[in-house]
Amino acid sequence: MKRRTRIILYCTGGLFGLAVLAAVLVVLWLRGSLPTTAGTVELAGLTGKVDIIRDADGVPHIFADTDADALFALGYAHAQDRLWQMETMRRVGAGRLSEITGPDTLRIDRFVRTFGLYRLAERQAAALDGPARQLADAYAKGVNAYLASHDGPLPPEFFLLGHRPEAWRVADSMVWARVMALQLSKNWRTELLRLRLAKRLTPDQIEDLWPGDGPDGPVSLPPDAKAPAKAALRHLDGIWAALPDALAPVDASNAWVLDGSRTATGKPILANDPHLGFTKPILWYLARIETPTLSLTGATVPGVPLLVLGHNNHIAWGMTTTGGDVEDLYLERIDPADPNRYLTPDGPRPFKTRVERIVVKDAEAVELTVRETRHGPVISDIAGSAGNGHDDTHVLAVAAPSLRADDRTANALFAINRAKNWEEFAAATRDFHSPQQNLFYADTGGGIGMITPGRVPVRRGHDGGKPANGEDSGHDWNGFIAPDAVPSAHNPPAGFVMNANNRLVGADNPHRLAGDWDAPFRAERLLEILPDARGHTMADSAALQMDILSTAARRLMPRLADFKPETERQEAALSMLRAWDFRMRRDRPEPLLYATWLHDIMRALAADELGPLFRDYSRPRPRFILHALTTRPRWCDDINTGPAETCPQILRAALDKTLDRLAKDHGSDMAAWQWGARHRAYFANRFFAAIPLLGDFASTKIETDGGDHTVNRGQTVWRGDNRHSHTHGAGYRAVYDLGNLAESRFMIGTGQSGNPFSPHYGDLTGRWRDGKHLTIAGSRNAVRARAGGILTLLPKFEMRP
Repeated sequence: MKRRTRIILYCTGGLFGLAVLAAVLVVLWLRGSLPTTAGTVELAGLTGKVDIIRDADGVPHIFADTDADALFALGYAHAQDRLWQMETMRRVGAGRLSEITGPDTLRIDRFVRTFGLYRLAERQAAALDGPARQLADAYAKGVNAYLASHDGPLPPEFFLLGHRPEAWRVADSMVWARVMALQLSKNWRTELLRLRLAKRLTPDQIEDLWPGDGPDGPVSLPPDAKAPAKAALRHLDGIWAALPDALAPVDASNAWVLDGSRTATGKPILANDPHLGFTKPILWYLARIETPTLSLTGATVPGVPLLVLGHNNHIAWGMTTTGGDVEDLYLERIDPADPNRYLTPDGPRPFKTRVERIVVKDAEAVELTVRETRHGPVISDIAGSAGNGHDDTHVLAVAAPSLRADDRTANALFAINRAKNWEEFAAATRDFHSPQQNLFYADTGGGIGMITPGRVPVRRGHDGGKPANGEDSGHDWNGFIAPDAVPSAHNPPAGFVMNANNRLVGADNPHRLAGDWDAPFRAERLLEILPDARGHTMADSAALQMDILSTAARRLMPRLADFKPETERQEAALSMLRAWDFRMRRDRPEPLLYATWLHDIMRALAADELGPLFRDYSRPRPRFILHALTTRPRWCDDINTGPAETCPQILRAALDKTLDRLAKDHGSDMAAWQWGARHRAYFANRFFAAIPLLGDFASTKIETDGGDHTVNRGQTVWRGDNRHSHTHGAGYRAVYDLGNLAESRFMIGTGQSGNPFSPHYGDLTGRWRDGKHLTIAGSRNAVRARAGGILTLLPKFEMRP
């Protein structure tokens, strides 16, 4: 028996050893997927020599003799470092994820195919102006040159899926802007949520949920700046459930620009930090391009052949999301005599239809019939078959400028990359159609400005706040706001312009841009600092980007603490919060206590009325809480209980729940609690996240400062096991010094590489968290002297018979 046991143990150990050896060999082999960043390579498609000089942080400095060769090299470098990101980006935009990942991504594919984003990208590619098309073609050739010349394994995601990418097309680059236009536009989802809420709440209650800022809320531009029935659809919840979380709206950023009268150098300083969902790698990729006619430094997006944010030799630019109301839902009535038609002001009209065939790995292909009305695609079909998303009498269609085939936003960005002054910049923005953005500007001559381009519909008969009657011509759009009438400010008398997604214009503006503006709290903080700025430096702007004072907490706390505590524990908690400086520091207990209490207050106020819809509304909403406690105390009553509760009662009860929860999770000593124990930036590698062990290996969590309403935004998820997980924020930060552009500061949240085996996969995360920065400048020789790797690309001339 002992001998048999020894044999079994020996064999088992041998098999385990072989498995370990095999795993080690696979890992060593996969390390061959790392790119070659030094040496010389000959590539077809180039016209001259190009140097890709990577610095110590993996940032490529591209030196070329022609713009086309430089864009070729950018495509090559993007493919070297972020090939899987590029592959997933284009497949998301084309609705082709399920081809390589299986049924789990069908919801995304159905959604995207309904909107027809890749069809739009193909038409956009075909309509590129001559020079822009030349550069886009050169970029695609660079990507394909890497695919053709790389003789080792591709990044591990390709290996694990057994997948090899197709050749890159110009339309693959164009589709990213269509996806972003969808993600940065949220109004139609808000309309859908309001329509669902109408089944439970009165119109007044729905208005309470979005109370607005009031007349004293912060406004970015001065006044002189230019400027359906409840039961119509029966399956609204099915439609909502079919919307993919991965493409849910994301829409926050900060930006400000000060002119020379407020800075130490006498030249403008522009700061920008766009906020998007965290992933690993982050969306952004830092790069520099130098040619005799082009100089660009800043943030690119792998797959996109231009600089999205940054500076050239003459100007710098940044962006924040406007939050404009640029989409509408239309309630279209099906013709009772023919379900293949819908009713219009001119009588019945047939739906335009097309069949989309979605190939699914390891499963049967899925056929999706997409219907379109005169307003746009029918989104109520996304949910699937009758009884889930369809309705016998009505459908919902969405109208959006981003779904127009004549969108010229790509041409606008190419032109902005080359602009030398305000006139050229403003002229370029006339083609910036979607998504609507606030574009910030500064130039080396001292000029500053902001302009808000984009196609904003001019409505008739409704305000865009809820679904409109598609059968009524009085609810149709009457064109778009003219490019000359969009809000703008050039060299304003105040000497600065700022925006943090807050209200852009006052109520007296002649055009309705939006009904729901983002919360004003970050903008309030900026307006506490910027108007007094004198001798402002880049360090001052960098510090402001890291500011963690919550004006929301400062405004809320006098109301939240306005009750008499009944226990020593309540008294201790309130004493701690009353002494708090409202800064969301990761090493302090007060932010954790405040944020958890806010969650429990929100639930106490609204969960009883909203029922199952509370989950879709329940992110932090200080404006609603203030409105309920000061103006609408009826929300304090729990409609599921007998005697009416008062606001002090619900605040006290919510605090008890909070203290119970925190004591269970973090111990009874309040002074020992720390915000950072729960508030951690989570940079998830979406491919590996669901794979045991590999998910932890490929993703990163790091304790962070900030919160939902601080300038250094630490947006939390507000649901799940850790409702305070930091999942959204400034993945890119930049401060541009127009007095010395070479000193401009940059940082991204993860690292330059998307390959988990690379030393640059996550090497910037700690510095990003702590407000550190990179500079990306220097002459060709200076950059070579401190290079982390020098790769020279040479043209390969093929012999012809």
